Amino acid sequence: MRIKFAFIMTTSSAAKKHPELTPLTLWIMTIATGLIVANLYYNQPLLEDIANSFHISRGKAGQVSILTQIGYATGMFFLVPLADMVKRKRLMVIVFAFIILSLLLTAMAKNINLLIGASFLLGASSIIPQLLLPMAAHLAKPEERGKKIGVIMSGLLIGILLSRTFSGYIGQYFGWRAVFYIAAGIMLVIWLMIGLFLPEVEPDYKGSYKKLMASLIDLVKNEPKLRLAALRGALCFACFSAFWTTIVFLLKQNFNMGSGVAGEFGLVGAFGALAAGFMGRLSDKMDAYKLSGFTIVLIIVSFIVFIFSGYSIAGLIVGVILLDMGVQATHISNQAIIFALHPQARNRINTIYMVSYFIGGSLGTLFATMVWKNYQWNGVCAIGIFLSVTTLVIHLVNHQKMESKPAIAK
Repeated sequence: MRIKFAFIMTTSSAAKKHPELTPLTLWIMTIATGLIVANLYYNQPLLEDIANSFHISRGKAGQVSILTQIGYATGMFFLVPLADMVKRKRLMVIVFAFIILSLLLTAMAKNINLLIGASFLLGASSIIPQLLLPMAAHLAKPEERGKKIGVIMSGLLIGILLSRTFSGYIGQYFGWRAVFYIAAGIMLVIWLMIGLFLPEVEPDYKGSYKKLMASLIDLVKNEPKLRLAALRGALCFACFSAFWTTIVFLLKQNFNMGSGVAGEFGLVGAFGALAAGFMGRLSDKMDAYKLSGFTIVLIIVSFIVFIFSGYSIAGLIVGVILLDMGVQATHISNQAIIFALHPQARNRINTIYMVSYFIGGSLGTLFATMVWKNYQWNGVCAIGIFLSVTTLVIHLVNHQKMESKPAIAK
C-alpha cells in the first residue's frame, strides 16, 4: 500500500513539474512574447519627436534607444539564468511589476536624463520572452518542440517589427508619451494572463547563483560554435539597429515625413520576417552553416540598395525586406546551432548569445547616431556594409570550428 501511495505521489509530482503545453498556453506565450519585446523598440520611430520635445540633438535622443538595448542585455545576463534556480512563472510575475513601473516612468519623464534612466530599466525588465522560449521548449513534446518554438519566434519577430508601426502612428497623432501609457495598460493585461493561465515550472538547478553565473564562463571558453554564433549575431543586429535608429532621421530630412511613415516600414519588414520563418524551417533540412552564409549576403545586398535609395521610397522598401529577412534568418540559424549543443544548458547558452546580440545592437545604434551627425545617410550605409562584410569574412574563416564537435557541458 505504501509503495502504491509513493508511486502515486511520484507521478503527481512529475505531472506538476512537467505540465503539457496546451494550445491556450502556447498562444498566451506567443502573444506575450510579441507584446513584451515590442517595449524595446517603441522609442525608435519616436526619437525625432523626443529630440524636439526636450530641445536636444538627435545624437542625445539616440541614447534612449542605446540604453534600452544595454538594459535588455543587462537584464538577460543577470536575470535570465535565474530561471534555472527559481520557479519561472513566479519570476515572470515579479518582473512584470518592474515592466509596468518603467513604462510609466518613461511616459512621465520630465527631462532626457530621466527618460534615459527609465529606458534602461524598461530594457532590463523586458526579458520575459527569453524566459518563455526555453519554457516552451521544456513543456513541448520532443517531436513537436521545433514547431512550437517556431510559433513563439514568429510572435517575437512580428512584435519587433510592428512595434514601430504602432508607436509611429500613436506618436504622430497623440504624442510620444501616449505610446508608453498605452503600453503600460497592455502589460497589465498580459500580466494577468500570465498569472492566471501559465503553468509553473519547477527549477532543476540546485547550486548557488555564483556557481550558475560562473558556468557561463566555462561555456564561452569551451564552445567555439557558441562564440562564433554570438559574434555573428552581434554584428548582424548592429546592422539592423543602425538602420532602424536612423531611418526616421532620413525620412524627415529627405522626404519631410514623420514617425508615422517610419512606423509603416515595420509593416514592410514583416514580409521579410515571414520569409525568414520559411528559411528557418530550411535549417532543419540543410546545413545551418551554409544557410547562414546566404543570409549574411542578403544583409550586405540590403545596404548596397540603401546607399542608392536615399531619395527613393521604393528602394528603401526593397532594402528593408532584404535586411529583415537576412538578419532574422541568420538569427534563427544561429539558434539552431547553439541549441543543439547542450540541452541541459539551454538557458545559459541563450543568455550568452542574446547578451552578445543586444550589445551588438546597442553599439550599432551608437555608431549610427554618431556617424549621422557628420556623414548622414551615406555614413550609416557605410557602417552597415562594413559590419556585414566583416560578419561574412568571420563566418567563412571559421568553417572548421562550425564542423567541430561540442565540448562536454559542465
